[in-house]
Amino acid sequence: MNTNKNNSPSFKHNLIRARSHIIFILALITAFSLVIFLDKTTFENRVVSKSPVKKIMNLEIPDKRKLSTKEMEWAKIAWRYFQNNTIEETGLANSANLYPSTTLWDSSSYLMAVISVKKIGIIDDSEFTQRVSKFLESMLALPLYDSQLPNKVYNTRTLEMVDYNNKITEKGLGWSAIDIGRLMVPLNILVWNYPQFTPQVKALTSKWDLNAVIKNGEMFGALNENDNTVYLQEGRLGYEEYAAKSFQLIGLDVSNAIDYTSWLKFVEIDGINIPTDSRTPEKFTAHNYVVSEPYILDGIEYGWDQLSREFSGRVYSVQEAHYKKTGILTAVSEDNIDQAPHFVYNTVFTDGKEWNAITEDGTDASEFKTLSTKAAFGWHMLYETDYTKKLIDAVSDLNDPDKGWYSGLYEKTGKPNKVLTANTNGIILETLAYKQTGVLLKP
Repeated sequence: MNTNKNNSPSFKHNLIRARSHIIFILALITAFSLVIFLDKTTFENRVVSKSPVKKIMNLEIPDKRKLSTKEMEWAKIAWRYFQNNTIEETGLANSANLYPSTTLWDSSSYLMAVISVKKIGIIDDSEFTQRVSKFLESMLALPLYDSQLPNKVYNTRTLEMVDYNNKITEKGLGWSAIDIGRLMVPLNILVWNYPQFTPQVKALTSKWDLNAVIKNGEMFGALNENDNTVYLQEGRLGYEEYAAKSFQLIGLDVSNAIDYTSWLKFVEIDGINIPTDSRTPEKFTAHNYVVSEPYILDGIEYGWDQLSREFSGRVYSVQEAHYKKTGILTAVSEDNIDQAPHFVYNTVFTDGKEWNAITEDGTDASEFKTLSTKAAFGWHMLYETDYTKKLIDAVSDLNDPDKGWYSGLYEKTGKPNKVLTANTNGIILETLAYKQTGVLLKP
């Protein structure tokens, strides 16, 4: 009894002394509870509040693997395109087979191709150095739109600014923020991994007014309209964030452009919630394509972030689901085609419609739907599933060994889309280099 009396005040005293520890423990329990709650909360509800989840992707990413003999042959076929299409005098490569014109995006695909064949051992140090140096030398010599940034298109022989028909335009067409962002990817790779080119890259980017691309954390392109320059926000979900990442690497404020959630809207297709851009062409002029290419490039070049990995998984998986539902092998992206209208956006979703195929002006192009060669390669090298093996089998013969890889296979006729381009062959080389060496941009 005396013991109880003696212990009572001691217990109260110790309890008061321990209150800070008790508070800490309770906070810890609360934190763990929050983690468990968030883990059980749907992915969409964590990203955007009003979207029920139907399926969350859990695709495994294989480790880097040595190229097989067949895959090395595939790489050599892709490289043959650039051997045939690099202009010796300027070091630039044609966007399409033997057509002396290039966009900044396609020039980026060429430079990425050079980096890729160096990584997998197709060219030696001497050829790598010669090609990169000549390319950067000519890029430095290009006339600029409004003396600020590269024009959208150039003649690969003369370096003159041209239009999309390769006709000289004195003022130029304008510049593309997305294309410039794409070019910054190989330029970043050169600076980080091949520092011998840093002086040339620095001279090039110092000449360009890259700040003109960025306003309020967004990317803006320039368009020549009747000799007046109009500035338009560029990029929709997928491409916008992909291009913004390279600007972020050089310290530019792209905080709004790189935010996947700003205009995010989920659309259910074949039981999977697909990330789309809520900006409609009726209100915001640009089309909101959901295609494979930006997610593939994000994976092989940057290694994805948390959101782009999830979104990529969904964009890939819905194409597999579409195949299981329809029996049509599906790997969609935008591609040149070998007949009018010559360029088609073959999409998972755009302009309010699933599995929509349109031209750049929004005209229906359903009859030109294709299985995209570069998309088949990209998904296979990233995921290597049973389905991607079917895709690779379907496109493995879509090439001319002396000219390069064709862009795809028409759904309607089953015939090859025989156009040969820098982008298709460049991306194929990137995907093969990724398989063997891992993520290509390693700051």
